[in-house]
Amino acid sequence: MRTLNLGASILAGSLTLSLLILPIIIVATRESIKAVPSTIKEASFAMGATKWQTVWNQTLPASIGGILTGVILALSRAIGETAPLIVIGALAYVPFAPQSPMDEFSVMPMQIFNWVSRPQHGFITNAAAAIIILLIITFVMNGIAVYFRNKWQKKIKW
Repeated sequence: MRTLNLGASILAGSLTLSLLILPIIIVATRESIKAVPSTIKEASFAMGATKWQTVWNQTLPASIGGILTGVILALSRAIGETAPLIVIGALAYVPFAPQSPMDEFSVMPMQIFNWVSRPQHGFITNAAAAIIILLIITFVMNGIAVYFRNKWQKKIKW
């Protein structure tokens, strides 16, 4: 990100986190596609479908639950990641909402740390609320992943 001169912008942070979660999504996708039984693919070929038709109409629909679960879990992980964003310079306390992708930003875990280190009681309350929000977001995203996985597993009968 230093080569692109993006500084501590939202764009640099989003690119950094996308590089962080990309391997997780790739592995989840590969494993989900591998988990599709070969009998489904063979049956599609036996019915005269081309390789592309088999992938598009059989393999991807059968593996979409695992792929979606991997994406949601990767996003859930990215929400709590602070270390890569500290490396690009998201250490600063930013008291305003960013207006463009090139504006500076602060990550919530760093914001919580800043609030906890202040002596006023109001900042401790803010930190507790932010921690609860982070937990709720993580639980909701994991719940959505489980819901979609179960929904797609029930829909596709082997």
